[in-house]
Amino acid sequence: MSAGSTAPKPGDPGVRTGRAAGPGRGGSRVGRLLQDGTPGGPAFRLVARWLRRPLLPAVRLWRRNLQVRVVAGTLLMSLGVVLLLGLVVIGQVRNGLLDAKERAAQSQAAGGFSAAQDKAATTPPAPGGQDGGRAGASVNWRSTLVEQLASGGQSAFNVVALSLETGNTASRGARASGEVDPTTSIPAELRHNVAQGTSTYQQPARIHYTSGKASEPGLVIGKRLNDADGTPYELYYLFPLTQEEDSLALVKTTLATAGLFVVVLLGAIAWLVVRQVVTPVRMAAAVAERLSASGLQERMKVTGEDDIARLGEAFNKMAQTIQLKIQQLEELSRMQRRFVSDVSHELRTPLTTVRMAADVIHEARVDFDPVTARSAELLGDQLDRFESLLSDLLEISRFDAGAAALEAEPIDLRQVVRRVIGGAEPLAERKGTRILVLGDEQPVVAEVDARRVERVLRNLVVNAVEHGEGRDVTVKLAAAGGAVAVAVRDYGIGLKPGEATRVFNRFWRADPSRARTTGGTGLGLSIAVEDARLHGGWLQAWGEPGGGSQFRLTLPRTADEPLRGSPIPLEPEDSRRNREQAAAGARLTAVPAQPAGEHPAALSVPPRLASVPRATVDPTALPGSGARVVPRGAAGAEAGEDPDGDGVGGEAMASTRAEREGGTGGR
Repeated sequence: MSAGSTAPKPGDPGVRTGRAAGPGRGGSRVGRLLQDGTPGGPAFRLVARWLRRPLLPAVRLWRRNLQVRVVAGTLLMSLGVVLLLGLVVIGQVRNGLLDAKERAAQSQAAGGFSAAQDKAATTPPAPGGQDGGRAGASVNWRSTLVEQLASGGQSAFNVVALSLETGNTASRGARASGEVDPTTSIPAELRHNVAQGTSTYQQPARIHYTSGKASEPGLVIGKRLNDADGTPYELYYLFPLTQEEDSLALVKTTLATAGLFVVVLLGAIAWLVVRQVVTPVRMAAAVAERLSASGLQERMKVTGEDDIARLGEAFNKMAQTIQLKIQQLEELSRMQRRFVSDVSHELRTPLTTVRMAADVIHEARVDFDPVTARSAELLGDQLDRFESLLSDLLEISRFDAGAAALEAEPIDLRQVVRRVIGGAEPLAERKGTRILVLGDEQPVVAEVDARRVERVLRNLVVNAVEHGEGRDVTVKLAAAGGAVAVAVRDYGIGLKPGEATRVFNRFWRADPSRARTTGGTGLGLSIAVEDARLHGGWLQAWGEPGGGSQFRLTLPRTADEPLRGSPIPLEPEDSRRNREQAAAGARLTAVPAQPAGEHPAALSVPPRLASVPRATVDPTALPGSGARVVPRGAAGAEAGEDPDGDGVGGEAMASTRAEREGGTGGR
């Protein structure tokens, strides 16, 4: 036996345990912020965690409660609709109020301007030739005009008369009604327009008062006119918009109250409606959970004749049908197990008698003719196989009945491997096969049932020798973390695509025409997979046509410890795909740069690159994955990314640890 090296452990040189920081990663400003504890560092993460903690219950409720999501969605959509409708209504009301006020103000102002012009036309000029006398008469005339025009307003509007001069307007005869401050209430832009033109101009503005009264929004309409002396002056009508603002505020309050009431009402309606639908669904989910927990007697309560009632009736019928089917299958399974057990036991008595008679005939075969002597030998061989088949059937019936017990104790798997190889040496010598052992330098200790593990390894080694076509068979041991593994590798006929998923089926053979030279029963690998499952371990297969196969047994170091990976990759390093990848990498690195003008000399083919130490845990070795077959000639083409570096890649894997096809068989 030759020895190899064990798989590297996590943290050993060459084992990649993390990603190196490249440009834009650890050296970035964000990375420095996280490390320095500045914004984005531990303090920031602590604050984010503190803020996120009270939100977690709400997020969990949102994700798990359909009723809350539907009601919240209804409230949000209702709120959006109410807001949109409120904005539209308020806009329409505002525009309507302003348009009505503007039309009324324009009509009132037009009448006032016409009255002022008529009054100026019917009033004779003031006597006296001095300018001061005419100015005083003009001021008095404007005062009288403002009082007359404002008297019909009854606080609905105010009137302001200003001179065209831009100097001290107060000394130039500025007159205003209702204690309006003319200097601040009339916008400068409006005064400029009125002074430059003869049309009527209007502009919204704030109306200010000299009595301390609060300012209010208003509409100012002005026009340039001539007084009785022919002196131009500015006449303005100021219309307050207080009533319109009060009306708009009342509309807003009414809409807000009605909108809130509508949103709450729609939320309550949605809650009640969704509750009527969700409650039966929740009841069905609870009943389904109890059914999945073997509560086959659970049924839904059905009331009414609506769709929910029909759903409940259909659910109850389905549950009843499933219960009947399960009972029938359980009864059939019990009958089958009992039949196998009874037959196995009952056959032992006649088999013992036949064995005694066969032994007598076999010992007396020297006195028989050659044909009879050969028949005696065949009879003895077939009786041996029959006894093995009965033993295997009894073992399978124990697994099926759940009566198999595990007697685990700490043992060194190297001793088990040596016993198995010692028992397989005679067959290996007849086949011309060498059995090599790798990884037996260090102890490989685990809590296992030695008898069952030895039976599993005996099956794997004998199968490898029988199907190895006279080539070497390698047995590899490794331990890492909480797992130990033994892999048996042969270089024989291998497995075709799809066969790795059936290689553990009972009585299955890769080649039905191939003779059993060792007298196998076809139940070896089936029992082996049950033994592995009983330990809480995995038995997995890999193979490629013409490239041999590898079977890997992975067991936990201690009983009842869950497995998270295997120390040995399922696909061996010398598989066709790995060799092609290594050759491609060697070709890429074996071409040196040549100086300009020189012809490259004959390059020698470099030796195979040293394999990079692989991770000691095989992440693909999980429940539901593990067995794979590589088609001939497509190893490189079908190879996908291999994130874990064990050669398994992204190809189709078929689990043999959790077989659901009723047991396993042999090759």
